[in-house]
Amino acid sequence: MSVLRQPPSSTRSVPRLLPLTLTNPPMVAKHTPCTMHLSILPPELACKLFYTMLDLSESWKRNKWWLFDRVVESPHRTSFYARRTDGVESDNSWQEAAQYWYNGRQTDSPNVFPDMMEEACLYVENMVNKEMQMRPRLPLEWAGRGSEGQIWRANVAASNCVGFHSDHLTYLGPYPTIASLSLGTTRNFRLREVVPSEEMHSRRAQTFNIPLPHNSLIIMHASTQERFKHSIPPQSTLDLYRPLFPHHSRLEHPSEPSNCRINITFRFYRPDFRPQSIPRCNCGVPTILRPDMKNRHDGQTDKYWWTCHAGAQNEGKGCSFWQVMDMKAEGRGPTISGTSSPAHRHINTP
Repeated sequence: MSVLRQPPSSTRSVPRLLPLTLTNPPMVAKHTPCTMHLSILPPELACKLFYTMLDLSESWKRNKWWLFDRVVESPHRTSFYARRTDGVESDNSWQEAAQYWYNGRQTDSPNVFPDMMEEACLYVENMVNKEMQMRPRLPLEWAGRGSEGQIWRANVAASNCVGFHSDHLTYLGPYPTIASLSLGTTRNFRLREVVPSEEMHSRRAQTFNIPLPHNSLIIMHASTQERFKHSIPPQSTLDLYRPLFPHHSRLEHPSEPSNCRINITFRFYRPDFRPQSIPRCNCGVPTILRPDMKNRHDGQTDKYWWTCHAGAQNEGKGCSFWQVMDMKAEGRGPTISGTSSPAHRHINTP
């Protein structure tokens, strides 16, 4: 038996890490490349926006896509909104010219920001720009300015809820900043780290749970999409949200508790990643941009690639198209790496 017994493993097993719950803004900032901001909107505006989006959600649609050999449908209704201008060139026609693709199909024309969302967006933009001014920037981040001089403008927004994923970077470009506003009942926002291949033998991935109450904002700063996947996991029990103000159409009645959660994710679609500039695969469909999450390094030499995503709609059938993104050859920018300020070229290591 001593001859047949397997020799001891030469590699030491790496213990799993238990999920860590981050209950306050300092903990979120310490452990992740995100920041959390409570009571981001005035209470009445937050309540009005919740009611507005809840009413609009009745006409939202469920996304469908092919996964392997079958069609799957999201359990949640989603919608996509675009601002009247792109926030950079003050061009009112940008919405009409933009033909966006999602999950391998062309989307309908986006809705314009409702008035309440437009008002809330000003608070969100103010906080995001304030945070970005205090943080070092990564080389491939957008170095341009908004029409009013801002570092970051929210020109699109989506309301949705899906499983573990990192956001497609197709129109966002590398190292995007994304602001996610939570309204209604509290839910956990889950971040799961993707460990680089060269570190897998020495450590395991860490998962973080961040409870997001009503009127809270989570800002996913540059490198979040490259380093983490995120989700809103199902919960068997929910704390009811009790609005402070009644619905505008039922002012004579007291507000009723709700178990609904509305999420509005504000994004900046970069001018140098407009739909017309996105490479098409052999299927004739615009590709999607993915980061090389397993082989990232220092924020300077990280790579991204364009890949076919037609299989999400074409009965699961796509092509083998794969192309490394080349910012210079594709004429994209300006980026932080092209600026003269040493502070702008500093590498973000939260």
